[in-house]
Amino acid sequence: MENGELKQELGFLQHEFQHRINNIDKLGEFLEKEHIEDKESAPIIKEFAPPENFAPVVGKIYRSSFPRVENFEFLSNLKLKSILVLVPDEYPEENLNFLSKQGITFFQVGMSGNKEPFVNVPHDIITQALKIAINPENHPLLIHCNRGKHRTGCLVGCIRRLQGWSLTMILDEYRRFAAPKARPLDQQFIEMYGEKEITEIATKNGWLPLKW
Repeated sequence: MENGELKQELGFLQHEFQHRINNIDKLGEFLEKEHIEDKESAPIIKEFAPPENFAPVVGKIYRSSFPRVENFEFLSNLKLKSILVLVPDEYPEENLNFLSKQGITFFQVGMSGNKEPFVNVPHDIITQALKIAINPENHPLLIHCNRGKHRTGCLVGCIRRLQGWSLTMILDEYRRFAAPKARPLDQQFIEMYGEKEITEIATKNGWLPLKW
């Protein structure tokens, strides 16, 4: 691994570690606020649980699986400004109510997923999602699909392309989140995605470079 790639990987790991530490601190503050003597109380911890596959991406962009009611308390502490949903299905009423109470803007760019043999994520759909995801006016922002693996993984992979990550690092990250069902077509899409249009838009609007 080249020095530049190693620095990028170390930067990602350091940021993710610090974010997890911050979340632990927030959990402690939450429990103290509620005057809970037993800080290992299962119900409270469950209510404060992050969605599956939750992780920071870059800056104030986050990723996860589909949030459930028990994740709302955790998400409220992120002070989200926007949520970008990558599934085409109607959004649950309880989730919409949560967004409304928190003043969170709802974006939906429905994707069918890269499933063999003939169902693929269209190039223009990913570009549309990227315009929303990397626009600082929408941050802090959470990206999610159903499991936070495949569609979210494709979008995050394209964000990494804009960051200048090596393809090896991008696909390694994709496989970590998609395991045990990494899709070859997802990885092919990430590799073949033409970022010229979104790069021009992002450069014109001053969205690049993306920073931690």
